[in-house]
Amino acid sequence: MSLSLASNVTDTAHVYGNEIALIDDDKRWTYRKLADQVLSLAAHLQSRGIQPGDKVALMCGNRPEFTISYYGILAAGAIVVSLNNLLVADEIVYQLENSESVAVLSDDECLEDVLEAVERVSRSQWVLLADLSTPTGLAKSEGIPAIGKAIEDTSPLEFHVARQPHDTAVVMYTSGTTGFPKGAELTHFNLWENARQVAERLFSRDERGCYLVSPGDVAIAVLPLYHSFGQTCVQNTVLYGGGAITYQKRFDANETARIIHRDRVTILHAVPTIYNGLINLRESDLEVLETLKFGISGGSALPLEVREAFEEQSGMRMQEGYGLTETSPVASVQRLYRKRKNGSVGNPLLGCKMKIADENDQEVPPGTRGEVLIRGRNVMKGYLNNPDATEEAMRGGWFHTEDVGIMDEDGDFYIVDRTKDMILRGGFNVYPREVEEVLYRHPAILEASIIGVPDKHYGEEVKAVVSLKEGASIGAEEIIAYCKEHVAAYKYPRSVEMVDELPKGPTGKILKREIRQLYGSTRQPEGRTPTK
Repeated sequence: MSLSLASNVTDTAHVYGNEIALIDDDKRWTYRKLADQVLSLAAHLQSRGIQPGDKVALMCGNRPEFTISYYGILAAGAIVVSLNNLLVADEIVYQLENSESVAVLSDDECLEDVLEAVERVSRSQWVLLADLSTPTGLAKSEGIPAIGKAIEDTSPLEFHVARQPHDTAVVMYTSGTTGFPKGAELTHFNLWENARQVAERLFSRDERGCYLVSPGDVAIAVLPLYHSFGQTCVQNTVLYGGGAITYQKRFDANETARIIHRDRVTILHAVPTIYNGLINLRESDLEVLETLKFGISGGSALPLEVREAFEEQSGMRMQEGYGLTETSPVASVQRLYRKRKNGSVGNPLLGCKMKIADENDQEVPPGTRGEVLIRGRNVMKGYLNNPDATEEAMRGGWFHTEDVGIMDEDGDFYIVDRTKDMILRGGFNVYPREVEEVLYRHPAILEASIIGVPDKHYGEEVKAVVSLKEGASIGAEEIIAYCKEHVAAYKYPRSVEMVDELPKGPTGKILKREIRQLYGSTRQPEGRTPTK
């Protein structure tokens, strides 16, 4: 049996050839045009010596060229090494070396760092510019050939190259908690199956059938496509069902709202900070968001206040899900037709199993905290060139997430925190998410993060780092007093750091590790004296 994720485009083109697949401002790609460009790029890669199983790095922002390059690499039988387009040359060198990539497709914004990195890697590599708008085939600098010319000059393959279900399709690097990033090897089956699983779960109106994505549905790619959330849930899932993707390079609330309105967007996949940004736009109103049918949140916990405000503004019901890069990424999602439980990430997708385990990997009873373990069709084959890390993460046949969770009597899961984020204060466990939920309910607070800081008496003390809504004014003492009213005495923050904006990653996810690095000392800003 053969299976290639490239069939997501080539097979869909046979069914929905004249339907719109990609949108970029006033430009449109039908599925037939997309498939032709993908197969032409695949033929060009073959002409440059790319063989099935070769690794080709892709470093590109959110634009149609990402999707065309991604599927072009797969259609040639090669493996996509998906690089964060915010990496600098040193980081690119490591990932090119570690993955043994033989070529790089890069957009203009990344090209300078990519060229520097390629000069420093030990193996011979070549670079192709991910640009359709350069018909001459030359970039403005360095004379790098562009995919626009490659596609124009190359006849398409008749079919994509056949691959086996358990062949690696994409290598995606995860930052981890220590050391160098690890390359998660995701197979054609992992990614194809997760796209199907997600489509069936996210868009099912009832237990009898699936809505799925269909022509006429439009999803906005505001999440970075190099990341597993955007890559699977936006790109692969939408193209699996015949919908269209419209692109935004990076999140800007005003621009996101404008694109949603302009392109009649029906599906919004986002992290909580994006939803929070949209509901706090003064000019946002029901008219701007009226086309939305589905709102999916992931990446970090969705504060109840944010969800309720966005649902009231948009008129739709949101779903919260959970997953990791290593699980392709989605493992569980709330169901639209079931009674929603606040804070739950739903139950596992069909073909995926989850359980809560103690420190000895033994399953614990419902309602008991423990580590979330996952196994199933969506779980990676392992970490590239890192058997020790693979063995540790997959011990006992289950992927160990390092996330703390609870399962209730109905089999629904709740993610409490990262195991490494838990604060141990005087022998009591403090889970930051619980306190953060309280802070998000305060009308003056825009964003909040709870971290632990060293303390001579308690070992660790609880600290809040917060940013305020525009025009709001509140003091640290008032925030502390507010938390004291809503959480147990050992949980409330003893100090508060006011910041203009919390540090975020490219997906918009608040970066807890960076917050700890910046604000994790016992130093207190003026007027912020800790209290016991």
